[in-house]
Order: sequence, then structure tokens, then C-alpha cells
Amino acid sequence: MKQERMTAAEYNAGPAKPGKTNKYGAKKTTLDGITFDSKAEAARYASLKQMERCGAIYNLRLQTWHELKAANGAVACRYRADFDYFDTSTGDPVTEDVKGVLTRDFKIKAKLFREQYGREIKVVKT
Repeated sequence: MKQERMTAAEYNAGPAKPGKTNKYGAKKTTLDGITFDSKAEAARYASLKQMERCGAIYNLRLQTWHELKAANGAVACRYRADFDYFDTSTGDPVTEDVKGVLTRDFKIKAKLFREQYGREIKVVKT
């Protein structure tokens, strides 16, 4: 019995997969024409939009990048926050991230963020 040879492209493609899945089980969700990485993130967006309409927060921004610098001033890495906004009652900026799992990378970036910006990242647990 002769076995057919696999091409390099077929080998590199690997076995057929029904769809790409998130390793933490999050399911992409679309709300207001915006695709979020998880249902929890989309739900939090809906809550924040309601808070913005009521005047509790203002200047809500999504997926904002923050450069995190090392002690020598060089950019060590970048952190992408889920949400940034200002608290109306205090005028303070708030950076928020929706998390189901606090990874080692996130913990390191949160420490760098605190050192550079002088405030904590607000973590919304799912």
C-alpha cells in the first residue's frame, strides 16, 4: 500500500481546525458595531456607556495604548487597556481592564503602570 506524501504547505498548515478559540474560553462579542474579546468586556462596555450617558464618567475611550518605560527612560513595553475614562466626581483618569485570569505578564505591566502613572489599573473580574 503506497502512502501519499504531504506537501510542505499541508504540513505547516497542521490539522484542520473548526475555528480559532481563546485559550481562556472567551467568546468574541459584537456590541454597537464593536467586536470585544469577551462577553464580559462587552457587558462592561454597556455599563460604562450607561454611566457616560448619566454623567458619572466622561471621555470614554476603548483599547488605548500606554507606553511603559524602564528606569532609564527607555520604552520597556506597551500595555493596551480595555477602557480609559474620567470620573466626573473627582476628575481623575481611570484605566480599566476586564480580566478572568490575572496573568504574570499583566501583573508585571500593572506594576510598571503604577510606577509610571501613579495610579492603579482598575481590574474588573469576571
